[in-house]
Amino acid sequence: MDLFEYQGKQYFAQYGISVSPGGAADTVDEAVAVAERVGYPVVVKAQVKVGGRGKAGGIQIANTIDEVRLHAQNILGMDIKGHVVHHLWLERSSDIKREYYASFTLDRPNKTHLGMLSAQGGVDIEEVAEKDASAIAMISIDPVTGLDLATARRWVAEAELDEVAREQAAQLLVKLYTCYTEGDCDLAEINPLILTTSDQVHALDAKVTLDENAAYRHPEWEAFRATETEDPREKMAKERGLNYIGLDGTVGIIANGAGLAMSTLDVVNQVGGTAANFLDIGGGANAEVMAAALEVINADPKVKVIFVNIFGGITRVDDVANGVLEALKRVTISSPIVLRLDGTNAVQGRAILQPHLSDSLITEPTMLDAARKAVSLANA
Repeated sequence: MDLFEYQGKQYFAQYGISVSPGGAADTVDEAVAVAERVGYPVVVKAQVKVGGRGKAGGIQIANTIDEVRLHAQNILGMDIKGHVVHHLWLERSSDIKREYYASFTLDRPNKTHLGMLSAQGGVDIEEVAEKDASAIAMISIDPVTGLDLATARRWVAEAELDEVAREQAAQLLVKLYTCYTEGDCDLAEINPLILTTSDQVHALDAKVTLDENAAYRHPEWEAFRATETEDPREKMAKERGLNYIGLDGTVGIIANGAGLAMSTLDVVNQVGGTAANFLDIGGGANAEVMAAALEVINADPKVKVIFVNIFGGITRVDDVANGVLEALKRVTISSPIVLRLDGTNAVQGRAILQPHLSDSLITEPTMLDAARKAVSLANA
């Protein structure tokens, strides 16, 4: 679950991390009330879960009540990369001396936590890494031992943060690590972490992703869900128990297994197409599951063709074929379906489908052939 910036800052504050004084607002009048409370100048910031707010005009400084009203009116309802602004965060403007970057996330291959720290903040960390990888100081943290202050002090020195900022930054990093672990985050990022002209260190931004698997430990997270604007396709899929992620392409994808689904997305892209979704039906390819998957993809108006890619291991291909045919009796599909079926009982499965093949139900022998066919239909 991704949090808005203001929610991330509120989360940080629970762990003693210094943030700019401010408040959230959903209307112009609420924005004015926050500005009057925190004092001028204030920064009026669009709250969307996507980057590029500043370039889009979604971050503005206001020195007077009239400027707050003007900026709040202009930003509320703004479309930033397909995300409509419904919430604002207003905070007291900071006098910035230096900008740093700090984050914690999971290093899955090494089964450790990964900390990243740089004296070059305010831009995407990928951009920093591309220009100069040595500008990022990284540490691996054993989850059993955690991060202590002595290690954090060595880390900020390695990252070459300004001397005056180092002790404050080290203490803040320990708090951020506590937030990341005890707060059950997948990602806890501050960009920028700033040093002010009065030599104070605090978080000017917050990017927080919470681990949904830990939600049972955090009933308070329900307040965050209330502000989510969920993709209607993903909501429909969730209601049907499907592992689905919506994308922006025209080829709807159904596969069994996350690895095969990811490979299918890659192959579609390789042959010049764009995927409309990631949908993994796992080991269940019976009529109920297949009908639910086809219904979700069919509800996406951007989908021009549906690519079903099944490799039968535990799942038998003849069961998949019968599931597809039964599903087509239950769901009226508006897009052609291209199937690639291989693995256990593949011959029998293809034989079951053979009498039903048409211009709208097509089989191909390989994943690459099926991808090419699907993309050609989508682009027709």
